Amino acid sequence: MPGTVTSRSGGTANILLVEDDIELAREVLADLASRGHAAAHVADGLEALDAIRRGTFDLLVVDRMLPGLDGIDLIERVRAQDIGLPVLVLSALSAVDDRVRGLKAGGDDYLTKPFAFAELAARVEALLRRPVATRETVLHVGELALDLIDRQAARNGRQIELLPREFKLLEYMMRRPGQTVTRAMLLEDVWNYRFVPQTNLVDVHIGRLRRKIDAPDAPSMIESIRGAGFLFRVPA
Repeated sequence: MPGTVTSRSGGTANILLVEDDIELAREVLADLASRGHAAAHVADGLEALDAIRRGTFDLLVVDRMLPGLDGIDLIERVRAQDIGLPVLVLSALSAVDDRVRGLKAGGDDYLTKPFAFAELAARVEALLRRPVATRETVLHVGELALDLIDRQAARNGRQIELLPREFKLLEYMMRRPGQTVTRAMLLEDVWNYRFVPQTNLVDVHIGRLRRKIDAPDAPSMIESIRGAGFLFRVPA
């Protein structure tokens, strides 16, 4: 039998498998156990959310299509609660767009069904070997600082009052300095739209944000890119 895989805390790795295919779940649990893992199983997304809140896990293995709460929604809720567990997404959906959705929601890796158990084991062990991420509590871009705990913004010591949506929009852009973000990206990731409506919502909020964060007589930190979207400028 392979050696026991240890968790980040030094004990046996504790894995939660969220899979509604009971036969597949049995096989995965048996394989994980044979490799030295301790694994629990739930078949429903809402049950999984409850188990995650109550339990202590080192890794989540989450099926993409689940009853109760879809796998993507489950991952998004876990990430919204600042739960930094690594997540391996399992799915019969192999399209690139679907893999991108799983990773954008907060998944760390994506494995398409059907899969070989050896590959599943390799991906599980790779995720367990990753160091625990240090939580970033203050974002800095030039003179601008965004405190993610106290939910406050400041530029060169000047406090900036932001509404909740403005805060989320600014955080999104400060995490992507120098990167062009499209209106569609912002509507999907900041407003959580599942489709892209014809609206000037993004432009209105960008305008308000500029007025709050920009310094007098200085170029705007948020640059409009014609035909593409917006770019958060990194000061020279």
